Amino acid sequence: MSMSFEAYMRDMVQPMRDDLTRIGIKELRTPEEVVEHLVEGEGSKGTSLLVINSVCGCAAGQCRPGVAKALQNEVKPDHLYTVFAGQDKEATAKAREYLAPYPPSSPSIALFKDGQLVHFIQRHQIEDRSAEMIASDLVGAFEQYCK
Repeated sequence: MSMSFEAYMRDMVQPMRDDLTRIGIKELRTPEEVVEHLVEGEGSKGTSLLVINSVCGCAAGQCRPGVAKALQNEVKPDHLYTVFAGQDKEATAKAREYLAPYPPSSPSIALFKDGQLVHFIQRHQIEDRSAEMIASDLVGAFEQYCK
């Protein structure tokens, strides 16, 4: 019995999901969860980090490690969320509605304060930078917005 392509992809991306969920980042898998946690419900109060995860090399080499390093900082967001581009397509599309005026890019990292976007790191700002540089950028944003 052969595995379906969807099941194969699920198994293949699970470790990429685990990179974030094991450090306390909650996956938002549906558009309704995105709205509830990011802009309308209790989860939208205070500061929220949203990581748009992806399967690309810069997500693995720079984005996810940079986020993990930044979250070791004493000052950090109240809420930690992620959507997975190319996997949870509807949730990702809904999250991107709140990232205007920035074009869709993945991976990317957004910081919200009381449901409003206050800091955004686009893919082109991840690709050519080290995990340490991304962490430093995030820590600066945490220090500015999360106190």
